[in-house]
Amino acid sequence: MSFTWPWALLALLAAPLVFAIWWLTRRRRRRAAIRVTSVALVRVALPGRVRWRRWIPAALLAAGLAVLGLGAARPQATVPVPMDSATILLSLDISGSMCSTDVDPNRITAATEAAADFIRSQQGGPRIGLVTFAGSAGLIVPPTDDTQALLDALEDLVTSRGTAIGQAILASLDAIAEVDPSIAAIGAEPADRGPGYASSAIVVLTDGANTQGVDPRTAAQEAALRRVRVFTIGFGTSTPAPMVCDNSQFDGGFGFPGRGGFDRGRGRLAIDENALRQVADTTGGTYYRAQNADQLQQALGKLPGTFTVVHEHLDIAAWFAGAGGLLIAAAVALSLWWNNRPARRN
Repeated sequence: MSFTWPWALLALLAAPLVFAIWWLTRRRRRRAAIRVTSVALVRVALPGRVRWRRWIPAALLAAGLAVLGLGAARPQATVPVPMDSATILLSLDISGSMCSTDVDPNRITAATEAAADFIRSQQGGPRIGLVTFAGSAGLIVPPTDDTQALLDALEDLVTSRGTAIGQAILASLDAIAEVDPSIAAIGAEPADRGPGYASSAIVVLTDGANTQGVDPRTAAQEAALRRVRVFTIGFGTSTPAPMVCDNSQFDGGFGFPGRGGFDRGRGRLAIDENALRQVADTTGGTYYRAQNADQLQQALGKLPGTFTVVHEHLDIAAWFAGAGGLLIAAAVALSLWWNNRPARRN
């Protein structure tokens, strides 16, 4: 909780002032005491009120003044608020190594299924776009809330040579700039948007290292200038496994024989985790490591809460004013009620 007018907290001094006045009043009453010869007579004269009741009105009054003092400082609570204008660019690696079978049935199938589940889970939420990259990067589906268009595009992905991670980040930035006027396209001068991040983010899923095109670190700097966070996911295990894709998952440019797919032997994972971490750190994103389909789904599942929910400051001074007023009213009511009640005799 924060305060808009913290200097108004000086009003909290009213609470100890009430107790000081109450204490001085009781002291004066003691000085004005009358000597009597019969204790029994005093007991009859005094009301039969329980001693602790005398403290309740004063305590309620002090608490009410304290709450009003807090309210005068205009307290603000930080609350999570869903962001309706968020845009997510999914950038998927479709290089040949995505045919590795260390993830059942192979990496590209597991990745597209996890991406499809993620897209379905975001229906009615942020816009989602799809970029794929191998030797080059391209926008497959511009940011949209058309879930079926995204799912159809995932079914048509095919692998190719190369891994252009940096180019994929730049292509994603251009795609975001097309739908978000606050984001400058590549080559344009980024506007000064002040503190905080943009309502758009990029998710890069890859199983390898950049082999051509723009260095991912350079692309990350462009994203950071635009305050667009890049979340990176390194996918796959370090266990060598056969690389097998069916006819629908490769474009024939590899030159490998075989009907119904190809078997390229056993490949070894070469994720450049250092570069992926630097990309995430530079832009304010997070790097995730996923060695199987379940971990990949968990990583994707964590993402929306990271950049589709913003924290806003909500003024709650009215709640404090209401609570303080009720406490003071209760103090006055109890004081009048107990003082006007007929005294109980022992």
